[in-house]
Amino acid sequence: MRVSIFREAGTPLTVEEVTVLPLGAGDVRVRTTASGICHSDLLPLQGLLPRAAQASVLGHEGAGIVEEVGSAVTTMKPGDQVVASWVSPCFHCYWCVNQQTEYCETFGAPQPVRFTTANGENVTAGIGTFSEMMVADARSFIPIETDLPPEQLALIGCGVATGVGAVLNTAAVRPGSSVAVLGCGGVGQSAIQGARIAGASRIIAVDPVPSKGAMALQLGATHYVNPADGDALEQVRELTGGRGVDYAFEVAGRSDTASDAWAMTRRGGKVLFVGAQPPGTTPSWGSLEWIMSGKTVIGALYGSSQVHRDLPRYVRMVESGQLDLASMVSRTIKLDEVNEGLAAIETGEVIRSVILN
Repeated sequence: MRVSIFREAGTPLTVEEVTVLPLGAGDVRVRTTASGICHSDLLPLQGLLPRAAQASVLGHEGAGIVEEVGSAVTTMKPGDQVVASWVSPCFHCYWCVNQQTEYCETFGAPQPVRFTTANGENVTAGIGTFSEMMVADARSFIPIETDLPPEQLALIGCGVATGVGAVLNTAAVRPGSSVAVLGCGGVGQSAIQGARIAGASRIIAVDPVPSKGAMALQLGATHYVNPADGDALEQVRELTGGRGVDYAFEVAGRSDTASDAWAMTRRGGKVLFVGAQPPGTTPSWGSLEWIMSGKTVIGALYGSSQVHRDLPRYVRMVESGQLDLASMVSRTIKLDEVNEGLAAIETGEVIRSVILN
């Protein structure tokens, strides 16, 4: 079987034949049917996310079919369809029992060795969706019964969970409120749809790429602001009676848009950081400004999604027509084209490229 291997920042991934190591008792081997390419996948390639020196398989947004389970796995069986989740709750730590599984104590544990190359090199993987086969702890997969095509199903485990969840779970956006979404890639488009579902009356998409703005209007945004057309902050204020929005979602993962999200939010409103900013990024506002504005700043990790409750719920939203994922798939590619897919998301020309196997 083949996987795409990351070895060093600044160098392309290489697609290589590997040998799958024997499963542990709690592991599952899944044939990858589809993998979305998320903007966060760029961080290690850009050297912005520390990783172990050894070779590893990237990718964390995917779907597949179970082919083999470890001796202790009882939650799924060969033939089951699953969605991958990069949050794999242990179900017994403080955070899990208090329904905050996104903060599970196992989060961030070192990646185990899952494969070996032809020359005996060890290859690690978290989920490793940029592959023909995923091998991970069974807790990383959620069984799903649906007829959705794999290219849509793959988006559920990251883009949808993060964006829709940030609106419905983390912020709990109220009907009739105003929302700005800064960054209209896969997560941003999901947040826009979440705001529509929540009943927001004014949904402002902010992005410098007109095609993304057009898609945002199709998916539920009421207004599109292009920073190239003038000061984005002033445009948003003009649309909100000079006050700013009730909720601003920073999805681009940039320090400048983080500052914009703060400035676009009205006094007493909520600023939500959804996009992954590089380590060391600091806010541009001081404590006095924070105090006087009364704004609430919230980090939205994985949209506060509780995977066994919410991932099936998001699937039902797609099936009922509440969520449109078909429009978010800009193109489908093959595993050998993974570097082209990563380049396309870096330039902003796509909402989501999806690898189909």
